[in-house]
Order: sequence, then C-alpha cells, then structure tokens
Amino acid sequence: MAARTPGAGGGTTLAEIARQAGVSVSTVSKVLHDRSDVASRTRAKVQRLLEQHGYLARHRPAANALAAGGLIDFVINELASPWAGELIRGAEEALHAVGMGMVVSAAHGSGPSARQWLDSLATRRTRGAILVVPELSGAELRELRRLGLPFALIAPIDEPPPGVPWVGATNWPGALAATRHLVRLGHRRIAVISGPPDRLVSRARVDGYRSALEEAGLPFDPALVRYGDFTPEPALQHALDLLRLPDRPTAVFAGNDQQALSTYRAAASLGLRVPDDLSVVGFDDLPFAAWVTPRLTTIRTPLADMSALAAHLVLQLLDGDHPPTTRLEVASELIPRESTAPPPA
Repeated sequence: MAARTPGAGGGTTLAEIARQAGVSVSTVSKVLHDRSDVASRTRAKVQRLLEQHGYLARHRPAANALAAGGLIDFVINELASPWAGELIRGAEEALHAVGMGMVVSAAHGSGPSARQWLDSLATRRTRGAILVVPELSGAELRELRRLGLPFALIAPIDEPPPGVPWVGATNWPGALAATRHLVRLGHRRIAVISGPPDRLVSRARVDGYRSALEEAGLPFDPALVRYGDFTPEPALQHALDLLRLPDRPTAVFAGNDQQALSTYRAAASLGLRVPDDLSVVGFDDLPFAAWVTPRLTTIRTPLADMSALAAHLVLQLLDGDHPPTTRLEVASELIPRESTAPPPA
C-alpha cells in the first residue's frame, strides 16, 4: 500500500510504514501523536519503523497547533455514494487519534448551491478541510487560499494545479492488473467501460487496459471501448450495446464497481451468466463487491487509508510542517473472486 507519487522523491510515507508494520494508517498516526490506545508491542514496532525511516525527525507535529483541538471540515460531493462511508471513516479515525473533531457536509453539483460548503468554511471556525470533490474551480481555490485554511483533495478526477495537496489511487497500474488477470484466464475479446474521456482518471484506466493488451500481443479494438460517467445507468446501456455485438466480448473491465454491477444486469437481461458466459472486473472494492452473487473480482483502492492520509496532510500543514511531497498515490491491488473465469469454449 505504498503511497508515494512516482518521481516525486522525498521520504517514506505513513502508508508505507503502516504496510511494513502490518497495521492501519490511523494506528501509525496514533503512535506518531503519542495516543495511549495502542498496544505496547504495536507501538514499539511502529516507533522503530518511524525512527528507522527518519520520519520522526521530519514530521513530528508541533504540539501547540494540535493541543488546541478544534474541527476539520470533510466536504464530499456525494454523501449517498457507496464509497462515502469508507472515506468518512478513514478521516474520522485519523482525526480522532489526535483529538480533532470532524464536520461532514455535501457539495452539490455546480452553480451557486455548490458554493455553500465554501461559505460554511468561511463562517465556521474550522481549522482545515478535506475535500472529496471532482475538481476545484479557480475561484474556489483562490477563496480557500484567501481563508488561509490548510486543505487536501481526495481522488480528484483530474490532476490538480501545482501546490494543491491531494491523495489518489494508482489508476493505470490497477487497470493493467485487471486486464492482465483476464488475459491470463484466456480472454481475447475484452471490453472496457470507463468514465468521461476528457478526464485523466478515465484515460489512465483505458491506457492501463490498452497496455495489457499490447503486452499480450492482442489487438486494441476501439469498438470494445465505452466512455460513461462512472454512474450505473449509462454503464448499463454501454454493457447492453457491447453484449449485443455480433462478436461480443467474453470479458468486461468496468471503471468502477457500480459499472460492474450494471454489467451484471445487462448480462442477466440477455440470458448470459457471470462468469460462465461473461467475466466481469470492477474497480474500488466497495463493501458490496464481496456480497453480490457471484462475488466481484475488482481492483481494491484502500479508501479509508486514502482519507486518513489526506487528514494527516492537513494536520501537517496546520502544524506548519513541510511534507516531502503533498501528492500521494496509494497502490491499488487486484482482488480475484468468482466473477472471473476462463472464457466459454
């Protein structure tokens, strides 16, 4: 679960230390901030790793800044989304570990109502913000800087401007792993359903898919690529279109788990069985992925760790610390389950 921006340089991150210690990022944060609710053996192991990597010397928090406590705002564009709960949990645990409270609010789309969260930051005595919004407008970024609030973005849909702290997932390697898995099972007609074509996250996942095909000597067929918006309804129509092709795909790599479930629905409506007739891979590993039938093979992005890292970034900036990098990518991981199998004979 490495969390270092490729090529960014600069020291070991909390996520790497958590991986080496076999604990969560929030547990490392508790040790770093001298919380008492950590087992002595775990504390010793984490402290040893922190010292070994020189983390304490670079990142020890300024006691005065955190001693005052206070609130951090957590702003998310879709409170009802399946992944909201995981993100909120990770940030809350990290902030609770240092005695900080958290206020959750929603950012609603675009237009005047979208500024309500920003107006709330200006009127509430918040000490920083964690933002799960697709992108920041120039006006929003200027206002955040005018307010002097430390903030960090989680999973922006495009790369933010220079100087904006953010935490994301490794999209290209995740897509590469998903497609490689299908190739190794013997699939040769593999389709992909992604997000908006003008967004970096969508292009990265399609590029990873395409690289895995090229690696296996398989042709890239534009007819097997569909761009949606990461929501279920457009994905359902895309899946139906793909499965009605004369030479239909035997596998679909979906840009997220919701799109994968739409592919399940499309297959069932056409009398196809997953995985006997069609293999499906998702992206995110949301909690429902392990409960649907068949259980969904997917790419896990550790959402709780991502938001814990974002919270820690905000706390470091609040303390006046200067992290070696404020752009972190948390490694994704293939989780094979029952929705993938060799193609039908």
